[in-house]
Amino acid sequence: MIKVLFLDTNHPYLIQSLREINLQCDEDYISSKSEIENKIHLYDGIVIRSRFSIDRGFLEKALNLKFIGRVGAGLENIDIAVAEEKGIALIAAPEGNRNAVGEHALGMILALFNKFKKADDEIRKGLWLREDNRGIELEGKTVGIIGYGYMGKAFAKKLKGFDCEVICYDIKPKVADENARQVDLEELMLKTDVLSLHTPQTNLTQGMINDLFLSKFKKSIYLINTARGSAVVTEDLVKALETRKVLGACLDVLEYEKASFENFFSKENSLPKAFQYLISSDKVLLSPHVAGWTVESKFKLAQTIAQKVALLYPPNNFI
Repeated sequence: MIKVLFLDTNHPYLIQSLREINLQCDEDYISSKSEIENKIHLYDGIVIRSRFSIDRGFLEKALNLKFIGRVGAGLENIDIAVAEEKGIALIAAPEGNRNAVGEHALGMILALFNKFKKADDEIRKGLWLREDNRGIELEGKTVGIIGYGYMGKAFAKKLKGFDCEVICYDIKPKVADENARQVDLEELMLKTDVLSLHTPQTNLTQGMINDLFLSKFKKSIYLINTARGSAVVTEDLVKALETRKVLGACLDVLEYEKASFENFFSKENSLPKAFQYLISSDKVLLSPHVAGWTVESKFKLAQTIAQKVALLYPPNNFI
């Protein structure tokens, strides 16, 4: 029997579906990584979110592992090269939360443009400042998207009704569709009013948004990051906000996040000065890495992983 170990909690649909095709599903949400390593040789598959990294040491002990299912969009917590070397199938689920990410990115920029948070806070304090909360419109703006995969395409689709120009840049050729025109970086930097990041975490994207990169934009821009915090050098972003090279930022992710980011505000972690600026600025809108974290996406992510695992074990088609 195929044995699968679940290392993070997920929507119950996922375990239910795999059991329906006669896979044995075991759960262990509390053991340490070393304790898991001591028994990982017993399993053909694992399902994880972001509990810990799946590195070479872990994979060397996973003698019978045939697949890793990551219930999320990216695979950055897995040593992909080692997994591929060992013939382990890697399964992610960007299809599952792309709509959620697209809606979140759109919601954040509309909220920032219309000063929703500032106005709401002021009214609750008894202030009725209409002129001070005059917003701006998305119509007529040029939205530049870097990374035109599942997430970038989902965001572009949401922009269709706003009568704005949508352009995209991607290292892959011919990714454009009816919702965005693919351009080179030079044109993107020439025309963009709103820059939205939808890139995976790679060596190429690490620290991509820095002083030099931002200085190349002809206009002052607004920045949306619902991708990975490591893509933005926060100190450089703060400088750009102070000089108004960046007029505002919507950040669902931060470079200070660790693999397990729920303890971001733990007492032993002193808050970086740049982050202190972000939380005090009304030009910045923050959310806690939840762009793809909706009630609906929780099910869709599970459904996507279940479908892809099923393809590894035909002819069982249980969806």
